[in-house]
Amino acid sequence: MLTKLNRKHAGFTLVEIMIVVAIIALLAAIAVPGFLRARKRSQASKILNDLRMIDAAVDQYAIETNRTTGNTVAITDWTNYVKKGSILYNTGTNLFGTSYGQQTVDTIPQVNASDYAILSDVAGPGFWSPYGP
Repeated sequence: MLTKLNRKHAGFTLVEIMIVVAIIALLAAIAVPGFLRARKRSQASKILNDLRMIDAAVDQYAIETNRTTGNTVAITDWTNYVKKGSILYNTGTNLFGTSYGQQTVDTIPQVNASDYAILSDVAGPGFWSPYGP
């Protein structure tokens, strides 16, 4: 019985636990803005790649249907020339739900102004060239 009372209990003190929690909070405060910036940058890259695919799809459509410069291409026409089953193929919209709309042959598609405003802090005009405003 006496041996049970004299036995030392090993463990962490409240101060030690609080220091660990503070260090974790500090690391999280440093890392979260970087993750959010990387997320926005990847969204901008997705939209830029969509614009490139739309440009190629409109060109392919124009070649196969003998369309000339200035002809308008409906959403249902150019979406047939992108990967089937993709969001772009199914809806003709970007990840924010903004429609890319009809396109014009030999005209470079442009990023939507509202999407540009959302992403402008991580993707300036040089990022969007030649698809930017």
